[in-house]
Amino acid sequence: MQKVAVIGIGSNSVRMLIAEVEEDGFRRLTRDREGTRLFAGLDADGNLSQESMEKTAAAAERMAVSAGKIGCNALHIFATSASRDARNGEMFLRLLREKTGAEPEIISGEEEAVLSFLGATDGAAKNGPCGVIDIGGGSTELVIGQGTEIDFAASCQMGAVRLFRLLPISKKEDMPAVEDMAGKILRERLKGVSLSAVPKTWIGTGGTFTALAALSRGVHWTDRTFMQGTRLEISRVREIGEKLAGMTPEERLRLEGLQPSRADIVVHGICILLAVMKHMGTDTVLVSEYGNLDGYIRKYYQL
Repeated sequence: MQKVAVIGIGSNSVRMLIAEVEEDGFRRLTRDREGTRLFAGLDADGNLSQESMEKTAAAAERMAVSAGKIGCNALHIFATSASRDARNGEMFLRLLREKTGAEPEIISGEEEAVLSFLGATDGAAKNGPCGVIDIGGGSTELVIGQGTEIDFAASCQMGAVRLFRLLPISKKEDMPAVEDMAGKILRERLKGVSLSAVPKTWIGTGGTFTALAALSRGVHWTDRTFMQGTRLEISRVREIGEKLAGMTPEERLRLEGLQPSRADIVVHGICILLAVMKHMGTDTVLVSEYGNLDGYIRKYYQL
């Protein structure tokens, strides 16, 4: 048995999972998260600002130190959408390497999609094909598979932060334009893709889904007791989205079910979800607390 830490550098936040890994599986010990909004530091020339890189690297450094203090034998770091887009991504990797002592990697959108599937399904999608939706800050991953076999994986250039920067939402009447944009991006990405069968079961992972679960169940966003497996109907997703769209950022911050760092972008994430559900012809999605960090452990340690 060994204790390992995985840090994921996302477009909206830096997250860490610490787990005990054995030959036949792993046990999750603790998680950490810090909102750093790396994608917001991406300028018109496609470079990450020094400030955004330093803020994000500092969060990774804090987590790496924490992992060392509790005796982790291995530290893995991977970066996703914002780092993929950045022209100075290699400079960012060097900074991460200096701050953490680990060897970070930037993974492709398709790799991210596979990790999200392995994590969100918890390695247990054995009763037929299953689809996974991972809505991030810079991109959205769509995956279809069964068990550990992947039939289809795609990464779309639409994330809650990315669309937030392109189209504002200040009332529910603003939502259709964002949904239409997400739908157009999705159709372009999937053009020419022939899906032999679209699964009936869809699972969602990421902050948009846990926020929807907490808001739907009326619990605090830190209360993980009821998140896993929450069933979200498309009508309920739209209802919550329209309610949030009509609120000011200050009013959203007073909602117990909404993570403060997500208050400004959550409706954009909901619009992406509505577009995906419509395109895939599904009325229901199940919420998973697990994601690409869990999937990384499964893939790296062949579990």
